[in-house]
Amino acid sequence: MHNQDLSEIEIFPIVDPEGNVIGKATRKECHSGSKLLHPVVHLHVFNKQGKLFLQRRALTKYIQPGKWDTAVGGHRDYGETVEQALAREAREEIGIIDFVPVKLFHYVYNSDKESELVDTYCTITDQESFTCDPAEVIEGKFWSIQEITDALGSGMLTPNFEDEFKLLMKALPNVFPQLFNA
Repeated sequence: MHNQDLSEIEIFPIVDPEGNVIGKATRKECHSGSKLLHPVVHLHVFNKQGKLFLQRRALTKYIQPGKWDTAVGGHRDYGETVEQALAREAREEIGIIDFVPVKLFHYVYNSDKESELVDTYCTITDQESFTCDPAEVIEGKFWSIQEITDALGSGMLTPNFEDEFKLLMKALPNVFPQLFNA
């Protein structure tokens, strides 16, 4: 349910900075520059070699088309919990269903078009590839941390991912020390 023609039908919760629901609005209202704070979920997917899976956003996406981004990222629907949204988005975007999410942090992200409360999770997987939804994702692949670091500022990555990557690199050694002590 991510097609642009549904932007007036999809209903998102409006939240305060702590995540408490205080209202609701359409996708179109949330993405029109209104700055209505609405919740999203992100899942960073690592393999056991410490590489991070990134997806390249479909060219039809309204925001940041064709750029590399977090493995899973999507909006929470009105009436849905963070955990339900995370499971649904992971299944819809890259077909991952068997994973253990570890909560990292949440923060408010502002762009010129929207304000999002981002709940960020990570997981480690044995899967080597994923079945990406072509309506959402052009392609996906595992990147080394050095490859991502080299791509920062090049315009290949979404600005949101670049900002979140910095937070991710600070949080991960405490969450998954095995990825950094190999």
